[in-house]
Amino acid sequence: MSAGLQIDGKSLVHGRAQGPVLRLDDPLSFWGGFDSTSGLVIDRFHPQHGTCLSGRIVFMRRGRGSSSGASVLAEAIRLGTAPAALVLLEADAIIATGALVAQMLYQTDCPAVALANEADWNEWASLPRLTVEADAGAVRLIPPE
Repeated sequence: MSAGLQIDGKSLVHGRAQGPVLRLDDPLSFWGGFDSTSGLVIDRFHPQHGTCLSGRIVFMRRGRGSSSGASVLAEAIRLGTAPAALVLLEADAIIATGALVAQMLYQTDCPAVALANEADWNEWASLPRLTVEADAGAVRLIPPE
């Protein structure tokens, strides 16, 4: 792992990603709320409707919705339209399953982590860019230089 700050959290899916940070105001269901071909939030009731998640470090308190969302996330990862990483406050089995399946089938990482502390989550979500490194033993967040 690179130099950075090890954070109290849980690695749901390992990997390394970097990109601009996007904090979602509300949870998002990947099933029906996200278009895997474009990377856009398509839930017309979501505050960030029309926002592109592709290549971003997406901060979302928790996931929302159907277990079918795992297949939508996995397809977006395959297509290269998915977030670069997902940083949650609550562990989400649907998001973890989608990212893990894509990692296994397509050898493409989309790290997913759940931070243990809301204050840390808020602080990191306010940065313009971030690197996320996650493995079985640690979650490391690296601010821009």
